[in-house]
Amino acid sequence: MEAASLSGVLSHTNLSGSNLRNSDYRFSRSIRRGRCVASVSRHSSEGSNDVDKPSSKALVISSSDSNTKNYSALKGSNLSGGSNQKRNLNLQTNCAVGFCTFGENVVESHAHAAEEKLGVLLLNLGGPETLNDVQPFLYNLFADPDIIRLPRLFKFLQRPLAKLISVLRAPKSKEGYAAIGGGSPLRKITDEQADALRMALEAKNVCANIYVGMRYWYPFTEEAIEQIKRDRITKLVVLPLYPQFSISTTGSSVRVLQSIFREDAYLSRLPVSVILSWYQRQGYIRSMADLIEKELGRFPKPEEVMIFFSAHGVPVSYVEDAGDPYKDQMEECICLIMQELKARGIGNDHKLAYQSRVGPVQWLKPYTDEVLVELGQKGVKSLLAVPISFVSEHIETLEEIDMEYKDLALESGIENWGRVPALGCTSSFITDLADAVVEALPSAKAMSTSRDTAEEAEYDPLNYLVKLFRGSILAFILLLTPKVLLAFRNHLF
Repeated sequence: MEAASLSGVLSHTNLSGSNLRNSDYRFSRSIRRGRCVASVSRHSSEGSNDVDKPSSKALVISSSDSNTKNYSALKGSNLSGGSNQKRNLNLQTNCAVGFCTFGENVVESHAHAAEEKLGVLLLNLGGPETLNDVQPFLYNLFADPDIIRLPRLFKFLQRPLAKLISVLRAPKSKEGYAAIGGGSPLRKITDEQADALRMALEAKNVCANIYVGMRYWYPFTEEAIEQIKRDRITKLVVLPLYPQFSISTTGSSVRVLQSIFREDAYLSRLPVSVILSWYQRQGYIRSMADLIEKELGRFPKPEEVMIFFSAHGVPVSYVEDAGDPYKDQMEECICLIMQELKARGIGNDHKLAYQSRVGPVQWLKPYTDEVLVELGQKGVKSLLAVPISFVSEHIETLEEIDMEYKDLALESGIENWGRVPALGCTSSFITDLADAVVEALPSAKAMSTSRDTAEEAEYDPLNYLVKLFRGSILAFILLLTPKVLLAFRNHLF
């Protein structure tokens, strides 16, 4: 469902293929492991007027991890979003942005540990809390220039297109949210995870303010960043709640953070460490294996159950054209989980598929719905669904998996259905996130503002003309389609 997917927008608007070829995101296909660091608090002290003078010197984003060091390929990638101009996110409600960069020219923080005030910023997508929130939430999603990437000449179409698409998609999305109670539980769950993380850090004698920043709904990342400034945080760990890195999730959030930090005097000197991915951490792998082992025990014959991993999909162009490491990281994650299960004497067959595709472009295959039908036809009778890319329950798990896919599986001949719950506040999972935060602290650096070759590619005249031409055709088709004109006439005014 598009409500929890950043990547779905590109394909829905037929803009993903051409725009990603010259995207700011360029990743080496050799990247197979990610690393994650992050945390900050929603509970803050009273702010001070002296917010422009942090006790630490530098603001830097680093991706260090005791388990993973293969980040050299990221140094040539650009997460800054092209220009140094601050992007207008055009949120229909209050919005907030953070920062994130990767550079070689960094300045070490010289603040003493005793003087430090640690913050941890949890990043997530956000979701509408009521049915009335659905359309403005979708507008914020589609208004993101990282999602619908228009040539500069057509930037004026960003908000009209976002308005149009959100109006057209809202009715179907409302049906999905109505089926799970009328809104997304993501904010409530993320708040609970923040509280649990704060307590886990305290158990390790680490005092930290934990902040929650959502990309497209309350509390916006921008709001969290303003609170971080008021609290005079001196060192920050940024932890996106996405196990695997994708340019459509972590990448988008990081670029927003980067643009804000780069233009703020206080934030530009704040030492920051960003955990880009953490799917390979032993704590996460073991937590997932624990949940799978527990659910297998509920079946009459556990050894006959097919373990069915369902991951959120992304357009193929993300991987093939932009070098998104998501697919490689997902496959490695599954391999690590199955190795852990095998070590426990669990040798069940397993399958990985991708869900939540939208639009006419090709997404990562195999597709979850198609595989479920195939498994039923092949005689699989018992199946355990594992929502592998989700650490919180939301519309993709509660409606898409628990309702749509379950019904499809039973109709296809599968008799025994089970589903592993999202990790939520599982103690071993939260403890591992706390460990990741602690491990990330020494790597906090000041942000580099140098432009790399990937960013300069955005200004290549030939690339720009190609994008301009394609954008012109798409804009012309979109704006002159009868259905579009009707939607504008009936809903926009």
